[in-house]
Amino acid sequence: MSLPSVVARAVWYRRCAWAATVWAGAFAVLHFYWALGGNLGLAVSAGPELAAERPAWFVAGGLWGIGMLCVAGAIVGRELTRSRLRGFARVLARSAGWFAGLILLVRAASVEILLLVGPTLDDTVGPAHRFWTLVLWNPWFAVGGITFLVASYGHKAKETAETVSDRTTA
Repeated sequence: MSLPSVVARAVWYRRCAWAATVWAGAFAVLHFYWALGGNLGLAVSAGPELAAERPAWFVAGGLWGIGMLCVAGAIVGRELTRSRLRGFARVLARSAGWFAGLILLVRAASVEILLLVGPTLDDTVGPAHRFWTLVLWNPWFAVGGITFLVASYGHKAKETAETVSDRTTA
């Protein structure tokens, strides 16, 4: 494989890692906004009952807790942009990226399937909540999962490209 193609792939993977970082950061901001009392989009994301009642367990775990997990995801995404990680840090960043990507994709697929074929959910999930979850929220979970998986897969390619680049310039 030629150096330009290796470098081009490394750039692509780094962009995916940055996309994962931005994705996680945006979701963190959104969850913190909701945890601090914001309402925009909460009813169609969590359901009108939870949005209206905001029980303590939901605010603590579902908003603040998920917001903190998203911050951790943004840190993992940022670390996947760095190709010079060594040892345990490299293994940890890649593993966390794979884990985050798989969790996000499984979440997107399972919720999508449940909402598309689960007629028993009509009692708990209204038509607006179902529509916005299928059309707006779930695709973003799939995008986040894909960016984390591609960034984790490509982390080695970035390292290889920089090593090859260093050898040719030395």
